[in-house]
Amino acid sequence: MRFRNLRELVDLCAKEARTISAIMIEDQAAESGQTEAEVLAAMSEYYQIMKSAVHKGLTEDITSTSGLTGGDAKRVDQYRKTQQASVGDSASQAMAYALAVSEVNASMGRIVATPTAGSCGIIPGAFVSAQERFGWEDEHLVRGLFSAGAIGYVIANNSFISGAEGGCQAEVGSAIGMAAGAMVELRGGTPEQAMHAVGLALKNTLGLICDPVGGLVEIPCIVRNGFGAVNALAAADMALAGVRSAIPSDEVIDVMLEVGSAMPSRHRETAQGGLAQTPTGRKIMKELRNSKK
Repeated sequence: MRFRNLRELVDLCAKEARTISAIMIEDQAAESGQTEAEVLAAMSEYYQIMKSAVHKGLTEDITSTSGLTGGDAKRVDQYRKTQQASVGDSASQAMAYALAVSEVNASMGRIVATPTAGSCGIIPGAFVSAQERFGWEDEHLVRGLFSAGAIGYVIANNSFISGAEGGCQAEVGSAIGMAAGAMVELRGGTPEQAMHAVGLALKNTLGLICDPVGGLVEIPCIVRNGFGAVNALAAADMALAGVRSAIPSDEVIDVMLEVGSAMPSRHRETAQGGLAQTPTGRKIMKELRNSKK
């Protein structure tokens, strides 16, 4: 890749008068030895998987393999269709769609890790709901995925995307930042605005621990995906309105690395702390162990 951080990426966009997605598509093609048409076709397949997961989670009776979770996406979707959601229809739709994909993941269904399975609902939740709202063609969203990928590339190479390494800020936080920045581009914003959206999103997930109950990617992971999709849309709207991240986004990514490195192991996907070690969390873990005997 021709960029190492977001500042270099945005400057490259300015120099070549191109979008983040256009830069990423070209660089991905050069790195993989494929044509741009080929890398676009591959990403298009991924987007179809995302859309299918949304549909499956909203139309089928989904229950996780553990039996702990399932059905919340349908509940939220039904609520937004019959009641006036406090956060508005757009946000509640994104929330329901994100929950749907995460529930499909927990039931061992087919999803796309964006950037991980634990955060797989955030980008589809934001993208698919926005596509339906604005009437975008699939091709537009596919290019948005390249924009999200460029942001994820920077985060992964300068901080964490793994909860085991840096806590949930690395998984859900990264996905929110990726979705927020890409959404700015999808809405016609500038690469500079996209960069600020990433900073705004990441600043508000710093320190988020990874504390899966029973060691499963279900509680609280699924609900965090629902909230994450809404946060991504909020960060994108702030940036599009002209709100800037006072701390440069690359510095926020550096702080994510610092915070994640200092985070105790019990808060990094070990199920030894946080919600996993509450009385109810321990009870759930005990019941899961007994059910396997």
